[in-house]
Amino acid sequence: MTGLKNSIRELLRYPSAIFGLVIIFLLIGVSVYALVTIPYSEAVRLWRGGEDVWYQNPKYAPPAWFNLFSKKKEPVSFAVSTADGSMAKTITPSDQNISTVDITYSFDYTYDDHPQEMILYFTTKFNEKLPFASISLLTPDGRKIRIGDMAVDHQLTFRFSQDQKLQKRLKSDNVMEALFIDPQKSTPIKGQYQLVISGTTFEKDSDIDAQFVVHGTLYGLAGTDKYRRDLMLPLLYGTPIALAFGLLAALGTSLLTMIIAAVGTWYAGWVDELIQRITEVNLVLPFLAILIMVGTFYSRSIWLMLGVTILLSIFSGQIKTYRAIFMQSKETPYIEAARAYGASSGRIIFSYLIPRMIPLLIPALVSSVPTFVFLEASLAVLGLGDPVLPTWGKVIENAFADGALYRGLYYWVLEPAVLLMLTGLGFAMLGFALDRVFNPRLRDI
Repeated sequence: MTGLKNSIRELLRYPSAIFGLVIIFLLIGVSVYALVTIPYSEAVRLWRGGEDVWYQNPKYAPPAWFNLFSKKKEPVSFAVSTADGSMAKTITPSDQNISTVDITYSFDYTYDDHPQEMILYFTTKFNEKLPFASISLLTPDGRKIRIGDMAVDHQLTFRFSQDQKLQKRLKSDNVMEALFIDPQKSTPIKGQYQLVISGTTFEKDSDIDAQFVVHGTLYGLAGTDKYRRDLMLPLLYGTPIALAFGLLAALGTSLLTMIIAAVGTWYAGWVDELIQRITEVNLVLPFLAILIMVGTFYSRSIWLMLGVTILLSIFSGQIKTYRAIFMQSKETPYIEAARAYGASSGRIIFSYLIPRMIPLLIPALVSSVPTFVFLEASLAVLGLGDPVLPTWGKVIENAFADGALYRGLYYWVLEPAVLLMLTGLGFAMLGFALDRVFNPRLRDI
């Protein structure tokens, strides 16, 4: 414990180690938050849901924080509903079976352009007589615009810009422009708008609920893709997947490589020869090509890819490096003393040989994590990522498939790329600092 405390104290002397630890702890915090708030089955359902799940969102919408760096403030999307209480709803009984349902929602509009679309999703309860609804919009300049009057079925979707009666009433094919743009100044009328829905039900226990969705040109913290999916989902959930893949691959590869090298060195003879020949054969095998073949002809499951990655990485050049060090340790006096008092081969390997390699193992393990994180992302970019999981690499692959760069949607590629670079930077800086702590020769470099 004293040695561990001294190592931690020595590690914290390096600013690079502190910076790397901050990044790593942030990534771990994001991973915990993602796993707690989004169960695995829910993440898969949302990612594969497409427009049926993400109907509230606009397509190809950059993040809302783009407005912080632009003089022209683009409209930000939002959705409200009577079901969650974000829209005010009042029910007033006026007869034995007839009731009036008043739904209102006020919102401040401070943007320099009109929204793409406004949509109302009605949900009603009735047996035979359909409820009736009248929709109006109150503008900041005192106008009351009648949007529409209609009987409402159990499920009804009303799109403002596609309603031909509203187009005729506003004398414009562009409904959003007619509702929000001042024709005298050709600029949006800024201020508070109010949506008013006056509904009437004709049966006992009949009811009307509404969801009001405004599609702006910006959305959320991460934007959306072709299928209206909120990119915050794969950015959040991709963090634990990337860390799990990188850490498990690095830990499994490093430990198994060291154990195999120690076993071969200690037993020597045909055991060592077999290990060395397997290593030499494995060194000339095309690592990435084999992974591509497995993903193409067998399965793209991320756990299968992880297993194949560990299997192909065990017999790497590190075995020869560890073997050279173990050959020296094998002849040291304390190993001779262990032999003399009858220590078993297993005890010598795991209690005397391997522990001496820990100072070399820890920096190498930490530094190798980004390699496997980038490997998982690379496979996804090549179209070999797990098809059901939302990952950083999958976001980049979808972006290139949909021509994000040609459309000018740079956020789609940059957001996961920045997270990949931060992950690599954090582990690399911590690994360099650990190398200096455990290898005194590097401290003055």
